[in-house]
Amino acid sequence: MKGWCFTATNAPLQLLDIDDPTPGPGEVVLDVKAAGLCHSDVGVMTDPIWATRMAFTPLILGHEIAGVVSAVGDGVTGVTVGDRVGVCPTVGLGAPGFSRHGGFTTKYLAKPIELVPMPDSLSFDLAAVGTDAGMTSYHGMVSRGQVQAGMKVGVIGLGGLGQVGARVAVLRGAEVHVAEPNEAAWPTAHQIGAKSIVHDASQWAGQGFDLIVDYAGFGTTTRAAVNAVRRAGTVVLVGMGKLEFTLDTMPMIISEINVLGSTGGSKQDVADVYELFASGQVDPKTTVIDFLDIAKGLDDLQHHRITGRLVANPC
Repeated sequence: MKGWCFTATNAPLQLLDIDDPTPGPGEVVLDVKAAGLCHSDVGVMTDPIWATRMAFTPLILGHEIAGVVSAVGDGVTGVTVGDRVGVCPTVGLGAPGFSRHGGFTTKYLAKPIELVPMPDSLSFDLAAVGTDAGMTSYHGMVSRGQVQAGMKVGVIGLGGLGQVGARVAVLRGAEVHVAEPNEAAWPTAHQIGAKSIVHDASQWAGQGFDLIVDYAGFGTTTRAAVNAVRRAGTVVLVGMGKLEFTLDTMPMIISEINVLGSTGGSKQDVADVYELFASGQVDPKTTVIDFLDIAKGLDDLQHHRITGRLVANPC
């Protein structure tokens, strides 16, 4: 099979031949039907810190995976050929595309524990988005942020994660405000129910938000969030635009502000997101590309030419 492989930092992905996987005891193989492209993939390719986390090279990238079970190994129960499933990347096996071959290919070797059944009405494209972008945004807003009806909530960054998180907050009865420099994304903010939109979260200073979720994470965005929440308010950091930055500690201490990190989520988060996607209540903007365009798609992500999420159809 062909797979888009990471070989070295700042080197282009290479489309290489990799042996087709065969399921051993306790394993299954999926025919990959959709694979999401993520800014984390761009980080892997460009930031040397990620190279130390890669299990081996060449390694097939892609951690947002949905497909159909095509082979089942000995001893597997509860999973059958033909099942439509997504792959939760955070179940303790090591994330696909980091610790083992990922989904930028046609077949994926999986363990049953990482599989999440898809509702019948859910498309493979949205199922792939739900495994990471959906799960991560939902987890940051709901599990970590504890969003509730009546809260004044800020969402920084209305990309693939932010648009899901913002819509979930609206559905839960929060008053949602968005900070997003790309005006092309502003119509989406209105569509999902945001009350207001600004270019930069620094414009929120002193406005007393209960909760701000930073889906960008560029340092300046998180600092701005700290200066915009009320006393004992909460800032949840999800985005990894920068892996190191400084915060203003005086408002954090004087106003007892909670700054929380949030990463990934659980299989239940994925299942909850799948139900929201399948119902149509959350309908993230996605762009579908061909398998052969994955390298170009990642370049488009890196240079901010994409609004929403990119999904490749390998088959």
